[in-house]
Amino acid sequence: MAAITAAMVGELRAKTDAPMMECKKALTEADGDMGRAEEILRVKLGGKASKASARITAEGVVATYISGNVGAIVEVNSETDFVAKNEEFLAMVNLAAKLVAENNPADVAALAALPHDGKTFDDVRTALIGKIGENMTVRRFQRFETTGKLASYLHGTRIGVIVDFEGADEQVGKDLAMHIAAMKPVALSSEQVPAEMIEKERSVAELKAKEDAEKAVAEGKQPQSEEIVAKRIDGSVQKYLKEVSLLNQAFVKNDKQSIEQYLKASNTTVKAFTMYVVGEGIEKKVDDFAAEVAAQMAANKQ
Repeated sequence: MAAITAAMVGELRAKTDAPMMECKKALTEADGDMGRAEEILRVKLGGKASKASARITAEGVVATYISGNVGAIVEVNSETDFVAKNEEFLAMVNLAAKLVAENNPADVAALAALPHDGKTFDDVRTALIGKIGENMTVRRFQRFETTGKLASYLHGTRIGVIVDFEGADEQVGKDLAMHIAAMKPVALSSEQVPAEMIEKERSVAELKAKEDAEKAVAEGKQPQSEEIVAKRIDGSVQKYLKEVSLLNQAFVKNDKQSIEQYLKASNTTVKAFTMYVVGEGIEKKVDDFAAEVAAQMAANKQ
């Protein structure tokens, strides 16, 4: 019988995206014949894992895990919302969050290599791909380890938040996490809002001011002075910063009170937070059914 080396297992896994142990079993059954091993895996797994790997994953779920002062939030994507409701898929995502919290992997590749019940996490993922027939990818995660407290909130499975805070009242942390999920701030304070986002908002305000000036001229009116226009643009930017920075937002449970005021009254300090929204920023594939039919008809005529 041929000796099955780690390099052979790695090569077969790269070709098929099948779980490592399944690759080893297939090579053993095929007596080291790589082509035969591929055929065995195709029969066993239906070729699902390798075929699925190129497909877009814009659905999925967010999960959180907290144990004491350590926690994690993770987003794992799937191709369809149907799979995102699958119990085995949800169990895999919760496992990912737990592994991140407990092992502090440097990146997604390091998470994939973490051991679990005699396998790696990636073995768990690829086996589930083979079973269900959809691609599944770990998109991102964030780990927290704090001297304070952690609170989390999940809005269904599509929006998740973890907050790192200091304060006596646990409910304040939960309220903050819920507020963040509802109001979606991009930073803790206005000073922390990314510069590129501010510049984008300023550009929008400048374009609006230019359109207003052109409209005034077309209507035979005197356009506003450069000084007034500049103040309007700055005002728009400041309004934007107030809307997207957590401390400046009106508290969702009491809009007469800002988050900063709520925290002060509760003797609480927010150190950091992370919010994930499933599929945020991923370009989803949109099928043009009419174009597809037309293309097929044209191909049939040739």
